Amino acid sequence: MALEKIDDIYQRAAARKGGVANLNILLGPGNEDRLLAAIPDDRFLSEFTKKVFQSGFVWRVVENKWPNFEESFFNFNIEKVLMMPEEMMERKASDPKIIRNFNKVKTIKANGQMIFEQQRQGHSFAEFIAKWPSDDIIGLWAYLKKHGQRLGGNTGPYALRALGKDTFILSRDVEAYFRAHDIITGGIQTKSSLNAIQNSFNDWQKQCDLSLGQLSRLIAYATGDNHILLEEVANVE
Repeated sequence: MALEKIDDIYQRAAARKGGVANLNILLGPGNEDRLLAAIPDDRFLSEFTKKVFQSGFVWRVVENKWPNFEESFFNFNIEKVLMMPEEMMERKASDPKIIRNFNKVKTIKANGQMIFEQQRQGHSFAEFIAKWPSDDIIGLWAYLKKHGQRLGGNTGPYALRALGKDTFILSRDVEAYFRAHDIITGGIQTKSSLNAIQNSFNDWQKQCDLSLGQLSRLIAYATGDNHILLEEVANVE
């Protein structure tokens, strides 16, 4: 099936969301990767950790406990985290002030090491992320999955979006769109499916000035049975 024109998708989404003005508010502003380089690397480790703990858990509970995480893990200072001995990690993982899950706590050092490896090459992790091209965002996902820990699936992409890196998200509605249009037929995380999806977003970006994140929302709003009010824009795909 031929790839649908982005204008057709836009018009359908506008009709479903109460008009062009409402849709544009829902799409929100596009992310600016150039601003990423100024973010301290400890914020990347913090956000990776937060999304790891939110995966399969109630996000609100993690948010409420997050100040305790920051305190327990030295505000995610990379050097201090990497110096923590195993016994200290185990002790902190049993602290009721945070969410007690040792397997997830162990990702803090693993992902801190991934960040440190980029720093050893003479640049910050933030600069490394900022320079990654949007037309190969799935390549960045793959990097996080390979070199980090528990950052596969949508965990890494959600962390990137929260930090301001432009990325699409493979939500249920977005996946449903690609399946309904026979763009993908196999597993959503297979190499062939990811390449087909990335190529589709690349083609759509040539047709408009929307970011990957805005396009991702647009596809979702034009598909499925999602219902959203303007005040509910945050964290909705």
